[in-house]
Amino acid sequence: MTNFGAYLMVDWSANNKPKRGEDSIWYCLVTRRSDQPLVERWANPPTRYKAISEIGYQLAELHSERMSTLVGFDFHYGYPAGLAKALGLSGGPPWRMIWDYLHFHIEDKPDNQSNRFEVAALTNKRVSGGVYPFWGCPRGRRLRHLKPTKPERPPAKSLDDLRLTDKWAKEKGHRIWSPWQLMGAGAVGSQALVGIPHLARLWKDPRLATHSLVWPFQTGLRWKSTGRRDRPLVLHAEIFPSMLNVKASPGEVKDLAQVRELAMYYAFADVRGELSKWLSGPPDLSEKERECVVEEEGWILGIENCSHTN
Repeated sequence: MTNFGAYLMVDWSANNKPKRGEDSIWYCLVTRRSDQPLVERWANPPTRYKAISEIGYQLAELHSERMSTLVGFDFHYGYPAGLAKALGLSGGPPWRMIWDYLHFHIEDKPDNQSNRFEVAALTNKRVSGGVYPFWGCPRGRRLRHLKPTKPERPPAKSLDDLRLTDKWAKEKGHRIWSPWQLMGAGAVGSQALVGIPHLARLWKDPRLATHSLVWPFQTGLRWKSTGRRDRPLVLHAEIFPSMLNVKASPGEVKDLAQVRELAMYYAFADVRGELSKWLSGPPDLSEKERECVVEEEGWILGIENCSHTN
């Protein structure tokens, strides 16, 4: 039995201006309305607000058709353990406290202008009183508590550069960037700062909130599908498109090729019964590690099964 009837993958962007084409937002929807998964829709919205509006509409339509959907965004859903505590946040699980913190502080306008560097600097001030843990900004936007380059000597009791899932990906041969890095080729730190608040709004969208869950924070790592036709599910899960070796066709933007192939990858894994295992996480994580993943750091869906072969 499959878990989902639709798979919607998103390549996010932290651009400061509306943009289409390379290095902008792309998403692809694959559905299983017949025996084989097929691409139903793909799009390249120019702004984050436009993208979330379109995606929310797509998810509401799929729910009205009683179709469960796996939704993936390509930025980290959590941070290395200890950030919530270092910020003095309490009252709930660490991942939720960080989501609420970013939702409160990040201002992202409809024209893609955001205050992400200012929020990173504020976070550094609260965590270390200095320029740690976030780093990376244009030299013209450097702030007292945020520098263009990585600090040479972080505090002795510093937060880790990588999460558990990032370390697993690195061991598999993938090139991984720290969640604290906000700029540079391949870095996704800025995408998460502006992405998590939008994802939180999508998760709490009145059309979707009663049947939306964030994996593994709300589901745990002992997966049991609840995606019945009488209770269709929207499951949000962190993805990493580069975990597949995708080559774009001539004239095709690689970002589109990656989200399309990743959506197909998860769809066929679901058909084969493998996706349920991935949603349960690596079996050899210790109980302490599993608690860290579920309560705070999150996990890249299926990363433990993909080695980089380029």
